[in-house]
Amino acid sequence: MKFSMAGAGTVGQEIIKRDINVLSPSYAREYALVVDKAEGSEVWDVDGRRYIDFMAGIAVLNVGHRHPRVVEAVKEQLDKFWHICLADFYYPQAVELGEKLQQIAPMDGRTRVYFGNSGTEAVEAAIKLAMYKTGRTRFIGFFGAFHGRTLGSLSFTASKAVQRANYLPGVKVYHLPYPNEYRPVLIQQEGQSYGDAIIEYLEDMIFRTTLSPEDVAAVLVEPIQGEGGYIVPAPGFFSRLREVCDRHGIMLIVDEIQSGVGRTGKWWAVEHEDVKPDIVCFAKGVGSGMPIGGIIAPETIMDWKPGSHGSTFGGNPIAAISALTTLQVIEEENLLARSEETGRYIMDALVEMQGRHPSLGDVRGRGLMIGMEFVQDRETKERAVKLRDHLIQHAFEDGLLLIPCGSNSIRMTPPLNIPHNLVEEGLRKFEAALTDAEAKCL
Repeated sequence: MKFSMAGAGTVGQEIIKRDINVLSPSYAREYALVVDKAEGSEVWDVDGRRYIDFMAGIAVLNVGHRHPRVVEAVKEQLDKFWHICLADFYYPQAVELGEKLQQIAPMDGRTRVYFGNSGTEAVEAAIKLAMYKTGRTRFIGFFGAFHGRTLGSLSFTASKAVQRANYLPGVKVYHLPYPNEYRPVLIQQEGQSYGDAIIEYLEDMIFRTTLSPEDVAAVLVEPIQGEGGYIVPAPGFFSRLREVCDRHGIMLIVDEIQSGVGRTGKWWAVEHEDVKPDIVCFAKGVGSGMPIGGIIAPETIMDWKPGSHGSTFGGNPIAAISALTTLQVIEEENLLARSEETGRYIMDALVEMQGRHPSLGDVRGRGLMIGMEFVQDRETKERAVKLRDHLIQHAFEDGLLLIPCGSNSIRMTPPLNIPHNLVEEGLRKFEAALTDAEAKCL
C-alpha cells in the first residue's frame, strides 16, 4: 500500500519527516499513524486523535494495549532483574511460562519449549530442529505464506516478491498452492475437494517428478494463511497432509505466530483441524508486545544436545513474565469463548454488508482472525487493490485502524477483549469507508 502523509497532524508530520531521515527505508509503512499512547482497544496519536484498534499491532495485543495485569507483572519483574541469559543459566519465569505452554500445547504427551525473540526466530528454530531430528535437508512450503525475513524463514515466505528480491534462499523449499477455495489454481476433478486436489498434486507430481519424499525434513504451513490473505484452508486438507507426513516420516510444522494464543477462539488454530502437529511455532500474541517467540515439540523430537541451538535474549525474564501473565488473563477472562463470540458477530455483520456492497467479494476467518477480499466484479473476481487501499486510508482518517493482507484483502484482528460498543463503532466506520471507496473506485 502506498504510504501517505494524509491523516497525520502537525506534530505527526514532523516526526515522520525526522523518521525518514534516520530509519531504514526497508520499513513498509501502511499510513501516517504516529502513536503517543494506547489503552485497551484504543490508540491516540501525537496530535491527540483517537482511534479504534482493529489490528492490535498485527495480532500481537490479544489482551489489548497495556492490560493492567500484564503491566503490573512487568513492573514487578523490572524491580527484580532484567537479564541473565537463559542459554547459560536458570530462572523461574522461563520455567513457569514453559510449563504453561506445555499445558496448552496442541499435541499429546510430554513436550518441551524453546524460546527465541520473534516469529522468524521461531521458524528458524523449527527448521533446525527438523533437520537435526530427521537428518534431511529439503522442505515443503506454500505460495502466499509469510514466515519471516531471516534467510531460513524467508526461504518459505512467498507472499510478496519484494520480500525475496536480491536474497538467496537459506534452505531448499518446494512450494505448493495453499488450499484457497475462493481462488483455486489447480483443476479439481468432479466431486473432489480442493484440499484433496492439493495433496494429490503433491504426491502425483512433486513427489513423482521433482522431489523424493525421503529427502523432506518437514512441511511448514499456516493453519490459516495470514499475510497471504487470511485464508481458511479447504476442509479435510490438514488431515490428508498429516497422513502424507506420517507415511513418509516427514514432520508437520505449524506456524501459529499470527493465528495462535486464542486468536481463532481456540488456543491454536490447528485445533480446528483436529490434527496433531510435530512442532508449533509461536510469537506475536504470546507476549502482549514484549519480544518473545519459540517452538513447542514433543520431548521425543526436541532432544537435541546442549549447544545445538540457543539465544542470548530468548525467554528474557521481562518477556517471559509478560507472556505468562497474558496466557493467564486469556484463561481467567474466558477470552477464547469471547474471541469466538465477537468474531461471529463481526463476521455476521460483514456478511450482511455484502448485500449492500458489491466489492466485498469474500468474508472468511475464525474467531477474531477475519479477512475480507475486495473485487471489482464478483463474477470475474478481478482484484480491487485501489479500492482496498482507499478504504484503509479513509478508515484511518476517520479513526479506525485497519491493515491489509494479500494483494486485495483486509484483516480484522482487534484485541480478544474489545468491548462491544467499540466493535459497533468500528463497524460503522468501516462501512462508511467502504461506501466512500466504492463510490470513488468502482
